[in-house]
Amino acid sequence: MSVSSGVFPVFENKFKINTKGRTGGDENFVTIAEMETFSVEMDGKVQEWTPMDAEGWVKRIMTGKGFSLKLSGKRCIGDAGNDYLAQCAWLTGSGCDSVFQWEFPNGDKLKFECVVNVSNPGTGDAVDVGGLEVEIMSHGKPQYTEAA
Repeated sequence: MSVSSGVFPVFENKFKINTKGRTGGDENFVTIAEMETFSVEMDGKVQEWTPMDAEGWVKRIMTGKGFSLKLSGKRCIGDAGNDYLAQCAWLTGSGCDSVFQWEFPNGDKLKFECVVNVSNPGTGDAVDVGGLEVEIMSHGKPQYTEAA
């Protein structure tokens, strides 16, 4: 059950990837099994200037923005979402392009084109469960939809 206010457990965030890249329809979105942690990095492009009449004080404006989601978990062979992300480790160019959807605990959704950058496709110590670590990098302006 989603919450509309108050605190929430992190596991209420839901992530989906389009297994047909940027050309697939909504029917090609799948969840990604065995992800344990995620983080978000915002990359704001800020222009600064110091006009004479500001007496040395800097003025700023946000002129651009990008973001990345970093997901970390276990490699789960046979899960469509996990398999799709892992195979991107061996691709380049448009082979790493896709569409990602993040559903927030309150039901809002962020859908965006992305580049999948895999940093760990299943490695670890001999006694570990193989890991999967990916960075989902935004490509263009995302579509944010508030919950109905």
